[in-house]
Amino acid sequence: MKENKQEKIDVLMAVYNPNITFLTKQIDSILSQTYENINLIISDDSSNNEDAKQVLNEYANKDNRITLYFQEKNLGYLKNFEFLLTKSTAEYISYADQDDIWYESKIEKSIKTLKEKDVDLVYSDCKQIDENGQVLHESYLDYKSYPRVNGKENILTFSRHFAIGCACMFTKKIKEQMLPFTESVMAHDWIDVYLAAKQKGIACIEEQLFEYRLHGSNAFGGRSLKQNLCTWKQEHGKSYSAYKKYRNERVIKKAYLDGSLMCLEYRDKLNLSKNEDEEGVIDYYNKLLKTKILNIHLSKYNKYLAYKNIGKRRIKEEGIFHFPLISYLLYLIK
Repeated sequence: MKENKQEKIDVLMAVYNPNITFLTKQIDSILSQTYENINLIISDDSSNNEDAKQVLNEYANKDNRITLYFQEKNLGYLKNFEFLLTKSTAEYISYADQDDIWYESKIEKSIKTLKEKDVDLVYSDCKQIDENGQVLHESYLDYKSYPRVNGKENILTFSRHFAIGCACMFTKKIKEQMLPFTESVMAHDWIDVYLAAKQKGIACIEEQLFEYRLHGSNAFGGRSLKQNLCTWKQEHGKSYSAYKKYRNERVIKKAYLDGSLMCLEYRDKLNLSKNEDEEGVIDYYNKLLKTKILNIHLSKYNKYLAYKNIGKRRIKEEGIFHFPLISYLLYLIK
């Protein structure tokens, strides 16, 4: 490896019972980055897959840029990433999933943008692939109707989650502010975006810098609203009460309100600037939870959640949030 003066970047990978083929492709893609001065820190969360442990040890023996940890007890997804953050010492940090494929310039382009824009965090677009490596969606941001957010103090960083962790690179300062995780942390890759936006800001790289894999055993969040609704219907039935439970607990509370409350706690803990719209978001979500049939205050949605390229997501969200009875009828036929 050629000598360089590049700043060190820590890549944090949480592993649990990985598919060996997916894991090796991901590690190979990280080690093959054009930006070479990286430390790949891997924490296996007490997997019962001995083959995976052997593969990890073989990689670590071949490349001294890899640091391995094997947890004696299962920490869970969030606590495993918190553990990894405590082991990071670099000025810049990236998250990595165990089953994606990074393009060789991902780190180089991320650090370049972060420095040129002088921000605390960057996130990129990606392609979504299936378990066979076939491209499902050329642009994950377009598929999920996620915003391209740039700059500081954007209410979207408080009101919704839109930047998946493996798409992000952020500064050591943000890492230090995140630790230790408070009990409210429900998405480590939401709070870092919010904290960055409250300070030097964030930047979106619209280029697809990696392939984000969707398969049977990975995260719920990679799926579409329609897919999640169908899964819920199969497990909980077609009654209106089952739908309302999904709407209130799975969508409004878990996917939106809990994240905003997390941001609010960190804002106050770190004494960051206050924005009255943030309290407005909390009030809006709490009122939505009380809606039985109809909530006509669409202006609140426009103020706190809408953006110019939201596309079909806006229609679906407005239906679930403000017209639950109509949305339920559509739920029945999906």
